[in-house]
Amino acid sequence: MRRTLKIGVLGAGSWGSAIANLLAINGHDVLLYVRERDLFEQLKARRINTVYLDGVVLNERLKFTNNITEAAEDKDVVVSAIPVKYLRETLKLISLPVEGLVVSLSKGMENETFCRPSEIIQNSLKIPNDRVVVLSGPNFAKEVAKGLPTATVVASTSRPSARLIQEAFSNSFFRVYTSDDVVGVEVCGALKNIMAIASGISDGLNLGDNARASLITRGLSEISRLGLKLGAKSQTFMGLAGIGDLLLTATGNLSRNRTVGLRIAKGEKLSDILQSMKMIPEGVNTARSVYNLSQKEGIDMPITAEVYEILYKDKDPLKALNDLMSRPLKEENYLL
Repeated sequence: MRRTLKIGVLGAGSWGSAIANLLAINGHDVLLYVRERDLFEQLKARRINTVYLDGVVLNERLKFTNNITEAAEDKDVVVSAIPVKYLRETLKLISLPVEGLVVSLSKGMENETFCRPSEIIQNSLKIPNDRVVVLSGPNFAKEVAKGLPTATVVASTSRPSARLIQEAFSNSFFRVYTSDDVVGVEVCGALKNIMAIASGISDGLNLGDNARASLITRGLSEISRLGLKLGAKSQTFMGLAGIGDLLLTATGNLSRNRTVGLRIAKGEKLSDILQSMKMIPEGVNTARSVYNLSQKEGIDMPITAEVYEILYKDKDPLKALNDLMSRPLKEENYLL
C-alpha cells in the first residue's frame, strides 16, 4: 500500500499543475503554490487552470495557496516547477527551512553561474545533495494531465531518495525509472530545448525529414559532449532523459521550444514571440547559457552556436544552415 505523503508543489504552470494533479490522484495530500492572484482565485472556484492547462478538471484532493512558505512548510516532499530564470529569487521567498526531499522539475541552466536547477536548489535552500531529486523525460504536461501513458526518470545521489519519489509518483499511466546520474539527466533536460528550437527552425523552413533527423542526431552528440565534460554518464544520453526527451521536444506539436523555432523561421522577432507566449520556452535562456559555457570550456557545439546567433544576433537562419553544412568534413564519431 502506498504511503500518503504531504507534498507542496511550487509553480502552477502547465507542468507544475499536471504533476500536482498526478500526485493528488495517487492519494497524496498536495498543496499547490499559485503565484498569480487571479489564477489562485480561479483554481479555488473552478479547479481548472485555464491559463496553463485548460480543459483539465483538477483532482479534489489538490489544494491551493498563494503563500510559498505555506506550500513548503512541514512537507515530506517539495516539488519545484519554477522556471530556471526565476528559480533562485523565488526560493528566497521561503521563510523557513525546508525539511523534506525536494524534487526539481525545472529544465535549463542559469545564466552567468551556469548552475543546474539542483545546484540552485541546494544553494538557495542550504540542503545536502542527497535530499534533491531531479525528474525529467519525454513528458508533455497536457498528456500527463489527460492520463496518457508516459515514462520518466528520477535521479538522485541517494538511492533511497530516488526510490521514495519513484514510488510516490508512479501509477498505472505514469511509469518512473530511477537513476543516480543527476548531472546527465539535468544536462539532457536543458540542452534538448536548444535542439528543439533548431528543429523548429528546420521544419519552419521546410528543409525536410532528412534535415530534422540529422539535427536530432548531431544535437544528441553535442549534448553528450557537454554532459561528459561536466561528469555525466554516457548511458543517460540513450535513455528517457536523453534521446527520449530530445525526440519528443524536437518533433512534438506541443513543444514550446519547437514552436519558437517555427516562428523564427517565418520571420518573427524573438521579442514578439516571447511576449505572445503564456509559458516560458526554457531553450531561449539556455541557448545563451550553454553557448557561453561552451566557449569558456572550449567545447565544439556548432548547432548550439548557430541557435545562439539566430536568437541573439539576428543571424539569418538560412545563413546559419549554410555555415553548418559547409563546416570542414570529418569522420563520424558520436562525440566529435
